[in-house]
Amino acid sequence: MPPRDVLTVRQRRLGAELRKLRERAGISSTAAAVLNGVNQARISNLEAGRYAVSAERVRTLARGYDAADPAFIDALAAMAGRRDRRWWEDYRDVLPKVMLDIAELEHEASGLRVALAVHIPGLLQTVDHARALYHETVPALEPYEVEHRVAFRIRRQGILHGERPMPYKVIIHEAALRLGCGGPEVARAQMEHLVAMSERDNITVLVIPFGRGSFPGSGQPIDYLFGPVPQLDTVTLDTDHGCEFLDAEAQLAKYRSVLDRLEETALAPEASRDLMRRVALET
Repeated sequence: MPPRDVLTVRQRRLGAELRKLRERAGISSTAAAVLNGVNQARISNLEAGRYAVSAERVRTLARGYDAADPAFIDALAAMAGRRDRRWWEDYRDVLPKVMLDIAELEHEASGLRVALAVHIPGLLQTVDHARALYHETVPALEPYEVEHRVAFRIRRQGILHGERPMPYKVIIHEAALRLGCGGPEVARAQMEHLVAMSERDNITVLVIPFGRGSFPGSGQPIDYLFGPVPQLDTVTLDTDHGCEFLDAEAQLAKYRSVLDRLEETALAPEASRDLMRRVALET
């Protein structure tokens, strides 16, 4: 079987977790190859995510590494094997790969916790708000590129709906509510949509008002995606140069702490909703 040409962030993560299991067991890649009846290059390629690995092979490797956490092993096995084509694959030729990785992570997450200072989170944006944002992209996008991105963003929002909607907690600064992106009509409709979404059982929107002073995180957009087990949580940091994916234990602990402190700074859900309603009326 030839190696994969393109790796998803989940494929790389599975390989990295298999490598961690081996290293914690104190087993070299050469010894692991002997243990599993393959060559050392095969182990290296599996750990790099370049080759597919079956769920049974994951369990075999875990047993050989004396892994003793059944829930974690089950979660790794669920990440393995072939998968049916998912909706985001339709965009592979027209959007940056990182956008597809984010959609996959969101789809597989058990919950999301997000903090933003000057933007409405993408999963809560209206079509017109998203389109206005993409028209400000530098360098400028072609009209068809804008529409691809808008359609993709709206499809991502499907995880918040349906029979088992994703638990979603958002912390936003008041500045994001008052930017007026797209002009008064678009901004007002966005605020009304945000209020309506905040009333859903699975969605919590918390607002940090002006006057609360400084807060941790430097205003950097933070997405904390909960995995099926805590060891598989992921943090994504959005920057002008792309998205960074973090999953080291110390990194996860740091951003949980940052989000906790931001939440302590924010208004309670009902007070946050009242502020959003006032902004909508003033827009």
